[in-house]
Amino acid sequence: MLMISAVVQAQDSTHKQFRKGGFHHKGMHHKGMMMAPKLNMTEDQKTKMKSLHETFRKEMGELKKNENITVKEWKSKREALVKKHHDAMQNIFTPEQKAQIEKMKLERKVKTEAFEKNRMEKMKTELGLTNDQVEKFDRLHESTRAQMKAISDNAQLDKTQKREQMQALMKKHKEDLNSIYTDEQKKKLEEKRKASKKNVVL
Repeated sequence: MLMISAVVQAQDSTHKQFRKGGFHHKGMHHKGMMMAPKLNMTEDQKTKMKSLHETFRKEMGELKKNENITVKEWKSKREALVKKHHDAMQNIFTPEQKAQIEKMKLERKVKTEAFEKNRMEKMKTELGLTNDQVEKFDRLHESTRAQMKAISDNAQLDKTQKREQMQALMKKHKEDLNSIYTDEQKKKLEEKRKASKKNVVL
C-alpha cells in the first residue's frame, strides 16, 4: 500500500540517520562516489572527499567508545562532528557542483511525487477507492509524517525511546489505514498480497 510504503521508507531513513550519527556515514561516502561522475569531480576532490569520510568515521568510532560522558554530551559532540563534516564537504564542492546537487535533489523529489501519484491512481482504480477515502489517506499520511518528525527531532528521547515510539506510531498508522478501507477493499488487498507472495516464490 502506498501510504504504508511511504511512511515505512521515511521511518527507515530516520532510523538509519539516527543510528549512524546523521547523513554523513559510510553509505553517504558510497553515494558521494556514485555522484562523482555527475558532478564532474576532479581526482583531487575525490581524494579529499575520501579522506574526509575516513576521518569522520574514525572520529565517530572514537566517540562511540567514550563511556565517560553523559548521553547529552555524546549527542552534543556527535552533532558537532556531523556539522563539521558537512561544512568540510561543502568546502570541497564548487558553486556549480552545489547547484547541480540541488538540481538533482529537486529532480528526485519530482520523480518520487510523480511515482506516488501514479501508484495511488492505480490503487484507486484497482480497489475502487472513493475521493473521500483518498483525502483521508492523504490527511493520515501527513499527520503521521508530522508525528514522525516530532519524534525524530525530540532531543529528550534516546535511540531506544525513539525506536519504540516510531514502532507504536507505525502500528497505529496501519490500524487507521485499515479502518478507511471497506470490507470488499480489504479482501482485494489480501488477494493482491497473496498473489504477490506467490509470484515471489515462483
